[in-house]
Amino acid sequence: MTGRTATLVLAAHGTRSAAGESTLSALAETVRMARPGHRVELSYLEISSPLLSDVLPAVRGPVVVVPLLLAGGYHAHIDLPEVIASRRPDAVIAGWLGPHRLLTSALARKLARAGLRATDAVLLGAAGSSDPSALADVRAAAHRLAVRLARPVTAAFASAGSPSLEEAMERLGSTPAARVAIASYVLAPGHFHDRLASAGAGLVSDPLGPDPDVAALIWHRYDTALARRHPLAPRSPGLHQASL
Repeated sequence: MTGRTATLVLAAHGTRSAAGESTLSALAETVRMARPGHRVELSYLEISSPLLSDVLPAVRGPVVVVPLLLAGGYHAHIDLPEVIASRRPDAVIAGWLGPHRLLTSALARKLARAGLRATDAVLLGAAGSSDPSALADVRAAAHRLAVRLARPVTAAFASAGSPSLEEAMERLGSTPAARVAIASYVLAPGHFHDRLASAGAGLVSDPLGPDPDVAALIWHRYDTALARRHPLAPRSPGLHQASL
């Protein structure tokens, strides 16, 4: 299998947000533009269409699936590999996206565009998970952003995970910081970005969306998956960290 012949299939979670679907479509187009001539298909694990389970059997030739997931968890470890095993057992599954320096660059750039100040306290706002390894991925991303910004960055979670978004906002509200800035650690608009936007922060950056650095990271995951040739096997946190 070579990079010239393998179709890249993007596997997003799925959303009920029309703006979210539009943003993910724009991301897929940015990925295509980064490597003209490569076939790129966007699919979803649930809710949205087309579903990954329908796209995989329709693609001829070798396939590399890149999960559009910022952290590990149920979808990365269980759901996605099960779909691939049942629909395209010959497909190669790549690592999920985060944490990675390219995401850090995109986050820092979006915060700057939103008007980040030197005195702002910063939260990395993520969806959350019941999987400790997924929470660890997000906290590692917060650490990377803290190094880039040269200030503390707290990971906070809109659903499962500690601290919750509300807890983190309350803690930072008692600090001398002039205001709280939330770096939106989601790929597209939807339920979780809405939660971040309504948390009462002084600013909330845009979702990562069709950022060129996100597209570059997707191709990096694709290339790494081809080089390692690990069909079906979801990456363990140790293997995943080693690829950063």
